Amino acid sequence: MKNLVAYITTGLPSPAFTVDVALALADAGADILELGMPFSDPVADGPVIEKANLIALQNGFKLSQLFEISAQITPHIDTLWMGYFNPFYHKGMDNFILEAQKAGVSGFIIPDLPFEEAVPYKKDIEAAGLCLIDFIAPTDSEARIQTIVSQAQKFIYLVAYAGITGAGKNEALQPILSTIKQYSNTPVYVGFGVDEQTAKEKVKGADGVIVGSAFVKILLDETLSYSQKINKISAIAKEIKERINT
Repeated sequence: MKNLVAYITTGLPSPAFTVDVALALADAGADILELGMPFSDPVADGPVIEKANLIALQNGFKLSQLFEISAQITPHIDTLWMGYFNPFYHKGMDNFILEAQKAGVSGFIIPDLPFEEAVPYKKDIEAAGLCLIDFIAPTDSEARIQTIVSQAQKFIYLVAYAGITGAGKNEALQPILSTIKQYSNTPVYVGFGVDEQTAKEKVKGADGVIVGSAFVKILLDETLSYSQKINKISAIAKEIKERINT
């Protein structure tokens, strides 16, 4: 069974709605939830998630809300915090580790923290029983891939192309997937540009997909009611889960 990792922006359009969407995604078959931490400069994200970050911040998002929301979600779905390094640095990794343990979160995804700079933090994170997800990009050399994936936990995040999320580019992933599989048995999930149209192709040779912009677009659609947003997100999650497993 191939897995679906679903990303949503925390606090969009409200903390209570984030909980409702997360539980709906769990019911629809999502295996892991990425709770995005709104940040003013989300460098790896495209215009959809960037806009979602901005609106959540304008609505008054606070980190304390992330912690409260997570505690309501984690009993129902394996949950990771996805955020940029700045908040982790300013609040302190030790504090984030403590809050994650209290909320039942299983780990972190920090896209702007390079592998080499993450090493000292990763030791503390893993010692606390949490994980820090490792990234592989199509531009990585075989030697670098071997170094990164040999220590990977939970899953390896394979970036489908060089660029930002939601751009929908296509790159041949089979060679890099083969290289990863030579050096690690850790599941490999493909992210960036994955939606209901592309999921079946992107998952070939991989163990799952990571979907973000396709869900966040719906969160941003002001023509839909709350219930319509939840129904539409649930339908897309079910469709993607079915397509990657048929």
